[in-house]
Amino acid sequence: MRKFPVPFAFALWASTLFGADEARKIPPMPFAVAGNAVASIKGGLEVYSFMGVGPRKTWDDITNQVYSLNLGHAKWLPGRQVPGVVGRVGSSAAGVRGLVVLMGGYVVEKDNTENTIPDVNVYEPEHRQWSRAKDIPVAVDSAVTGATHNRYVYLIGGRSASGPVNNVQVYDIQTDTWTQATPFPGTPVFGLAGGLSDEEIVIVDGAKAGPAGGPRYVASDECWLGKIDKKDPYKIEWSKLPAHPGSARFAIASAGSDREHKVLFSGGTPTPHDFNGVAYDGKPAEGSDVTFDYDVHRHQWETVSTETYDARADSRGLVFTPIGALVLGGMAKNLAVTARVTLLPQK
Repeated sequence: MRKFPVPFAFALWASTLFGADEARKIPPMPFAVAGNAVASIKGGLEVYSFMGVGPRKTWDDITNQVYSLNLGHAKWLPGRQVPGVVGRVGSSAAGVRGLVVLMGGYVVEKDNTENTIPDVNVYEPEHRQWSRAKDIPVAVDSAVTGATHNRYVYLIGGRSASGPVNNVQVYDIQTDTWTQATPFPGTPVFGLAGGLSDEEIVIVDGAKAGPAGGPRYVASDECWLGKIDKKDPYKIEWSKLPAHPGSARFAIASAGSDREHKVLFSGGTPTPHDFNGVAYDGKPAEGSDVTFDYDVHRHQWETVSTETYDARADSRGLVFTPIGALVLGGMAKNLAVTARVTLLPQK
């Protein structure tokens, strides 16, 4: 009898479990949520959603709930709530060493005032236990994240109390320390998209400060590639990339995969908007159906689909699993908050 490696064998089994129409058979999350942080562990076999705003999209509909899905059982389970009396929107999460590092985000007051916080919480799923880690030096929300060497977590860009930043902040889970890495040389942005693959960082778009007398924030169309030094994880060589497929967007779901050697992007809106979907220029924020990727081996953009099924905005990332890349919740094309889990197309 032929034996397959465990991840490959699981992928075959999972494909059989979900059948030919996986996108419609993956169970939805127990609660509709957008602006949620997402992460995976155990090679993508377990996926997690943390916090975010519910379907009413109001300050008192922001949650600190945690949900997890083990693909072997195809059933969502509640985790232990994120510490704190209120939930957050726009946090970032990364799976490292079987743990999840949850970083930053912002809380919303009754008058809709948004306060970005520096909190870093580490979740140990096996024991449903939280511990507090060292605060982010420059507190941010709506940043890009990714991990390397199962140790270093990169937090890129985001919005601070004083506005968008171009910082690259690196958390070392082994020593519980933060270090400022080489910042990206572009315009400071938040709500940007990107990820890490094979020691390379790809970031695109986001919202930058608007012109005087205009909207508070406008979309940026800058794309950057950062190569992490093999000997120094805090040294990054940045270069500008050509424009990606489709228009510049805000709140694209994205993540990188070493296994795929790609960074995948899907959805988003052409106009930057607040947590409730209201655009900063006062116009409706329409969703995009475009999915694309950057191949870090071929060094090129690829259009995956221009008609993505059930495309999203405001899921704080996507997760790679043995059956493909998943988007967990977010805002559907009509900007309604959803609990659906969508399997994205890939090249």
